[in-house]
Amino acid sequence: MKNPITFPKAEGIHTRQAHCDIPDGLYEREHGRNGFFGPASHILHTHKPTGWTKWEGPLELTLLDLNRLDDSAPCPWKARRFMHNGQTQVCFWKFDVSMPDLARNGDGDMILFFHRGAGEFFCDYGHMSYREGDYINIPRGTTWRLETSVRNEVLTIEATEDLFQLPERGITGRHAQFDLAVLDTPKIDEAYKAQYGEHETRVRAKRRQQVTTVTFPYNFLDTAGWHGDCVPVKLNWRDIRELLSDRYHLPPTVHATFLSNTIIVCTFAPRPIESDPGALKVPFYHNNDEFDESIFYHQGNFFSRDNIKPGMFTLHPSGFHHGPHPKAFAAAAANNKGERKYTDEVAVMIDSRYPLELDTFPEGVKVPGYLDSWKE
Repeated sequence: MKNPITFPKAEGIHTRQAHCDIPDGLYEREHGRNGFFGPASHILHTHKPTGWTKWEGPLELTLLDLNRLDDSAPCPWKARRFMHNGQTQVCFWKFDVSMPDLARNGDGDMILFFHRGAGEFFCDYGHMSYREGDYINIPRGTTWRLETSVRNEVLTIEATEDLFQLPERGITGRHAQFDLAVLDTPKIDEAYKAQYGEHETRVRAKRRQQVTTVTFPYNFLDTAGWHGDCVPVKLNWRDIRELLSDRYHLPPTVHATFLSNTIIVCTFAPRPIESDPGALKVPFYHNNDEFDESIFYHQGNFFSRDNIKPGMFTLHPSGFHHGPHPKAFAAAAANNKGERKYTDEVAVMIDSRYPLELDTFPEGVKVPGYLDSWKE
């Protein structure tokens, strides 16, 4: 990819470099297009862009505590959907026993992110063990099941009528962030062969968000071998090596892990905080008017948000300004000495080009007062 040299316009007080050397008493906001990929300007405000006193109308900043959702049956189509649009279905699936039946998604590729738990994944292509922190990307039409003896909590993300692919790494090279060699694929190993049999199995096949059950007099997972590149892959966040800059706060899109045509799934993993005294050390204020932004908090302390704990989920709809909470600025100021500080949060961000709709929730799942959390 090549870009011509351009000369952006400037007016009044401005910085020479975005997200760096912001004058005291001013607050930078990025006004950008196309989800951090398009044209952008950086506006310096004399007040925080999140200094609202009243919020009226249909746009809503939302904090959900998914820990309060009840357990589901051990079937992915019984998982509790909490957010969706025509291009994705996002669910939180909590169960503690093995799936009695096989599942097949005819609506699109599906990502399982294991927030809690461990077990065995069996599919058309073989067997893989999984643990907490694993992503498993399951291609549309794959037949699969999970075996477990412990409690599992799984974030599921469907690319409806679409597929998930890997982001283009550009000039950073194809081995940046994670080498493709770290992606695990299923094996036809002894564990897989041991589950062959003539026992009756049922496949719960989902298509157009409706489920049809197909029964076989034998175990449908009887694969003897395969070749090709349409196959489930597993990636643990611990194998992601974050792209870093000591002198510049990189945009969230640099953390992209999987993409469809309308969804970007990003992983925020532990990384050093920028050490250059002039570099912004917290996420910048911005308005992302083409993408809704949502974040699932897996573990650690998310340094730009206050009163967030693992298992919570936020939705920041497009069309308004947002940015770090006041305590994040205080923490950044305390660390603004060029020392090597680290973040310890792990979070999954889902950006959608089309508006995301929240489902209805049981009492207590939606956390009140999230708007007020930006106040001093």
